[in-house]
Amino acid sequence: MNNVTSGLGREAVLHFLDADYEVVEPGHFVVCAVTGEHILLEDLRYWSVDRQEPYGNAAAALSAYEQAKENGDAF
Repeated sequence: MNNVTSGLGREAVLHFLDADYEVVEPGHFVVCAVTGEHILLEDLRYWSVDRQEPYGNAAAALSAYEQAKENGDAF
C-alpha cells in the first residue's frame, strides 16, 4: 500500500456504498479512521457503509468492527 505524507495532495471526501464509493469532494487520499494513515484512493479497499469510515487495511477494519460490536454500534 502506498501511503502519502500530509504535504502531498488533498484529502478527498467520499460517500461509501456497498461495493463502491462516490466522490463528494475530489482529492488524492482519505484518512484511515483507526490508524490516521493517509490512504491513496487507488489503494482504498476497506470501508464501512454504516459508519461512513475508510480503513487502511483489513486489520484496521477488523479493529473498528470489534470496537463497534463491543459498544453495541452498527457496523
